[in-house]
Amino acid sequence: MLGFMEYVQNAFYEASNWDRDNSYGTLTATSRNLLDFSTPNGLRFHVSSLSSPNFATSYTLGSVGLVDGSLSYLYSSLSLLAVASRSTAISVHHLVPGYRQLRNLRQPDDPQWWEIWHQGRRVDRREALLYGRLFLPKSTLEAAYIRRISPRTQIKVSCVSDSRLPNGGTVLARLQHDAAKHNTEYIYSTDSALLGMRGLYNFGPSFSPVQSPSSVSSDPTAAAANNVAVLDINQSSGQPHGRLSAGGEIYYGLLNKSGGVSGGLRFATLPSYTGFPYTMTLTLNPLMGNLSSTYSVQASPLLALSSRFDFNFYSYESELQVGTELWRRKSKPVSENLDWARRKIGLPVIQASESKQASPEDVAGCLKARLNQRGGLALLWEGRVKELLYSCGATIDFKGGGNLVRGFGIEMQYSS
Repeated sequence: MLGFMEYVQNAFYEASNWDRDNSYGTLTATSRNLLDFSTPNGLRFHVSSLSSPNFATSYTLGSVGLVDGSLSYLYSSLSLLAVASRSTAISVHHLVPGYRQLRNLRQPDDPQWWEIWHQGRRVDRREALLYGRLFLPKSTLEAAYIRRISPRTQIKVSCVSDSRLPNGGTVLARLQHDAAKHNTEYIYSTDSALLGMRGLYNFGPSFSPVQSPSSVSSDPTAAAANNVAVLDINQSSGQPHGRLSAGGEIYYGLLNKSGGVSGGLRFATLPSYTGFPYTMTLTLNPLMGNLSSTYSVQASPLLALSSRFDFNFYSYESELQVGTELWRRKSKPVSENLDWARRKIGLPVIQASESKQASPEDVAGCLKARLNQRGGLALLWEGRVKELLYSCGATIDFKGGGNLVRGFGIEMQYSS
């Protein structure tokens, strides 16, 4: 389950019209959500608050052998007044990463739309987010700074300060440019003076000329609400129902004289696809010899399945993982509505039947499970009880001999 600060940061991306899925770093986000989830360890409690539309705080207390915790603060120049902050009002779907349905590409706003003039002077500002977290008793400090430079460009700086790290800490800076059709990212890290570049290209239809929105405010928030600039997808019979994306990354450490390179492909269905939504990815790291393929499908509104096969063509070692995500409704409807299944297989929908499909808020929780070929099983249940959000999970090793359960933990969150 996402923490409150991650939830607020995602809300900042949504409010500023930044597409998190259009990046090489999120090429395999769906399979990672379904297969690489972490289970709690020990007991941990989070108390958070969005005390104002621009300021959020969070406090964590945990017990894993010894008592530890953290203090977090976040500031956003963009008002987040419309963001649900109470734990009773936050949709569980926004906190549980699962199957990621790609949206149609949206053309970035024209830079002139962001301009605000007053008495002959520009008074507009670029939205920014500041985040800091102090871990106790280790006194480790982490911070992040995000700033929208233009409708297509964003800079993100992350840093960690810890006396146990070389040089007392590290700084990672990323300059991201999103033109919808393609995305590029430039990376610099003080750790080994690493330089890198990522890129992603989306195959498919091109943009049509964007009309000037005479009735749209130049405020970026208002421009996001009007959603005038969208990708012009031809509505003819040849309309694509999926998107093929190709990308890669290359990086080199100036101090340790070592580098790396990787590439990947992704095909994912779009909302216009009438069948079961699915995502396929293929990634390759030639220097390490790793080849990974994934397949994820949303079999129903409450069920998602995923599998991943890894192979190393240097050592000939392989690994297979399968995982699932199953949502549970709060209450079973009187009569099951199967209209969604009829649409998937191309059958006509019976108009006389009333739709009783569960809404996103009509869920009690989510069960995640992961199994690998080595006999390792991970279980995670996430949901809400009263005003508390909770996660409880366990890691089981069927080949571990007498030590069957390798870990167990519970996390609880409360926000206001």
